[in-house]
Amino acid sequence: MNRVVIAGGGAAGFFAAIACAQACAQNGTKKEIVLLERGAAFLTKVRISGGGRCNVTHGCDDFRELATYYPRGGRALLGAFRQFGPAETEAWFRERGVRLKTEPDGRMFPVTDSSETIIDCFLREARAAGVRLNLHCGLNAANPRPGGGFDLLLSDGRRMECSELLLALGGCRPEAVALVKSLGHTIEPPVPSLFTFRIETPWLRHLAGVSVEKVEVTVPDLKRRERGALLATHWGVSGPAILKISAWGARKLHDLDYRFPLQVNWLPDRTRESIEAELQDRAATQPAGLVVKTPVRPLPSRLWEQLVLAAGVAPETRWGAFPRTALRKLVETLVCTQWTVSGKSSHKAEFVTCGGVRLKEVDLKTMQSRRVPGLFFAGELLDIDGLTGGFNFQAAWTTGWLAGHSMSL
Repeated sequence: MNRVVIAGGGAAGFFAAIACAQACAQNGTKKEIVLLERGAAFLTKVRISGGGRCNVTHGCDDFRELATYYPRGGRALLGAFRQFGPAETEAWFRERGVRLKTEPDGRMFPVTDSSETIIDCFLREARAAGVRLNLHCGLNAANPRPGGGFDLLLSDGRRMECSELLLALGGCRPEAVALVKSLGHTIEPPVPSLFTFRIETPWLRHLAGVSVEKVEVTVPDLKRRERGALLATHWGVSGPAILKISAWGARKLHDLDYRFPLQVNWLPDRTRESIEAELQDRAATQPAGLVVKTPVRPLPSRLWEQLVLAAGVAPETRWGAFPRTALRKLVETLVCTQWTVSGKSSHKAEFVTCGGVRLKEVDLKTMQSRRVPGLFFAGELLDIDGLTGGFNFQAAWTTGWLAGHSMSL
């Protein structure tokens, strides 16, 4: 009974299936590779990634640096990244006719800017390698056999046996959690990661669509701050800086019921003293100018106007009649705008959770369970999650590749 069953037709499942089938062919090992997908389509998350462009990975050659982009699981993945990291990912796709390009921020996409390029590659490779692909067919139950292997119950009522079983079921949906627990594994409770912040401050609503390239955001309750771009939305704030701090603080912010103070420094590369000196110079050289109409660079004029009004400066105030106390209050607003977050929103359709199978229960050299021989894990079902920028897909490729090669032996 040399059959490998892979439950989950997403990124990790497909990569593992292809890796296993191709490794078996190279090793001369005869195994049937079966991939099960409960839904109506394969690779649905790949299709929507990066707005349909598919952010395949991130151009980071240093595996130690790469590990720092994972709020959970980065240290555990160090050895895995040595074996299969972004460079190996790029080579894998290139050898199969898919060229990738690196954008200035490090994100890597197919040169076609289409996720269909990646999906077509996976389907072509899987079929060429002889992987049996099954849609509308999930895994309902798995029972270890006394002599090794598993008895499986599929969602269409069929029963199947296998020698190795890989669970690559994506996030911690209830049916996935129940299956994992039935096999004796522990699930770290899943909570949202990579989410945006809801803020009810009225003047912020006037700024929907305004983006600032570099700010510093701080959540005092986390004792953590992050830098990056910030985008004002009709419900609050988003952008890389917000997503990063939401990922690192996922559990704590969940415990706070997503209600906490947030501070924003709009000019993180400037000191209070230098900002105050610039404003004083304005008062001396542009006394007739309206404060609300002369923004400090590089702040957008719409944002500057709202910050000035939020600091209590009347719209008709001119620089020549700007009291020192009001000037200092404006400086304080620029370096420490304070809001109260009143909730969260998921980041588009790219919903990510932290939590999953406890990593101590998995041999991360092979992705095999330490509790059940022949059971393997890959992808988001593990307690691993990365920041935006291709890191979650890289974890899927890495863990899928390791599991696939391990199951081929």
